[in-house]
Amino acid sequence: MTYLYAFLCGGALCVIAQILINKTKLTPARILVSYVIVGVILSAVGIYKPFCDFAGAGASVPIMGFGHLLAQGVEKAIDRDGALGILTGGLSGASAGICAVILFSLIASLVFKGKHKK
Repeated sequence: MTYLYAFLCGGALCVIAQILINKTKLTPARILVSYVIVGVILSAVGIYKPFCDFAGAGASVPIMGFGHLLAQGVEKAIDRDGALGILTGGLSGASAGICAVILFSLIASLVFKGKHKK
């Protein structure tokens, strides 16, 4: 059932984003930023953690999960370092994910040849 919940919840988040792309004049970049902000807000009010526990990877892998991860990192850093944690917590909380994205992007750029738009 865990896989089904992950598929349905992650799919629902993607369907909402696709509807926003099709029905509004929002660009995909603005929708991505909005999803990160919604993840931070839902994490701050305590809703996103139970959603992650229910949906598993369907909630933690999409971009809203990145916002949740940033919020958790800031929360831990504030408890540890005080106000300085506001500036350092988000990046330290998400550093593994950011490094993975950079590494896999580098590998993809070396393996595949990019083409210029005409």
